[in-house]
Amino acid sequence: MNYILEVKNLTKKFGRFTAVDNISFELKEGEILGLLGPNGAGKTTTLQMLLGLTTATSGSVSYFGRDFHKHRSEILEQLNFSSAYTKLPWLLTVKQNLNFISYLYRIDDRKSRIDKIVKTFQLEALLNKEVRHLSAGQTTRLNIAKALINFPKVLLLDEPTASLDPEVAAYIREFLANERKQFQISIIITSHNMAEVEELCDRVVFINRGRIIADDTPENLAKTIEISHVRLLVVTAIQPRLFEYCKANGLTYTQDGRYVIIDIKEREIPAFLKNLSESGISYDEISIERPSLEDFFLEKAKGGKE
Repeated sequence: MNYILEVKNLTKKFGRFTAVDNISFELKEGEILGLLGPNGAGKTTTLQMLLGLTTATSGSVSYFGRDFHKHRSEILEQLNFSSAYTKLPWLLTVKQNLNFISYLYRIDDRKSRIDKIVKTFQLEALLNKEVRHLSAGQTTRLNIAKALINFPKVLLLDEPTASLDPEVAAYIREFLANERKQFQISIIITSHNMAEVEELCDRVVFINRGRIIADDTPENLAKTIEISHVRLLVVTAIQPRLFEYCKANGLTYTQDGRYVIIDIKEREIPAFLKNLSESGISYDEISIERPSLEDFFLEKAKGGKE
């Protein structure tokens, strides 16, 4: 299979510290890949090497079947990047920023493209505003807008919806999904929003301590976690008895007002509920949350079994 991006045995060392340790993965055309891991796992360093901002100690990066090191200029024409933490020139207006950035690429109809980007990301009212006066959410929208200005075939996004309100974040997710569907754009996303990753990503590569410890679909990764969450609405007078039962049976629980959330293996839930009934511990409401990608993330981030 011909991949849009191939990463082979990529390693980055800073002195004696190994930030990225011999990682390999691929990105297919039209695929959205989640690059996940706890803080300090090596995600940012990996993105920097994929962009050519940091030189790898060893290993290789290829786009469109061509070595990035040898064909850097032409590859960068088809690549772009956005981060919620990227600082654009503060004293330039939104319009000036977009115009300046557009000249980094070969764009046939520059004005038409900028106009479309402005409309798509609802930046009309901000065009004459200096970047230093934008809110965090407005800056994030501008960063994503500038990343689409050159019709990229590969888009690298670092926390693309950070600082956005839920409505705008949903709009951005829908936009990215449509871009992938319409233009077969390939996207790598880093995010701490697991629900967002589950919604958008076809596949997840999980990095911890510089190494890839998982590479699968969000659904399959969630299935590796045995623990489900049973959420019970329990009257205050009954709660102490439920707490004692959980402690006696080695069950982890948390309290959220009148709700008690018990962590338990899914196959053990029927027996658990039967035992509660026999012990006279009643509840007014129940919901069961099966393992999610967030559960997988938390287990691996805490150093769970790899």
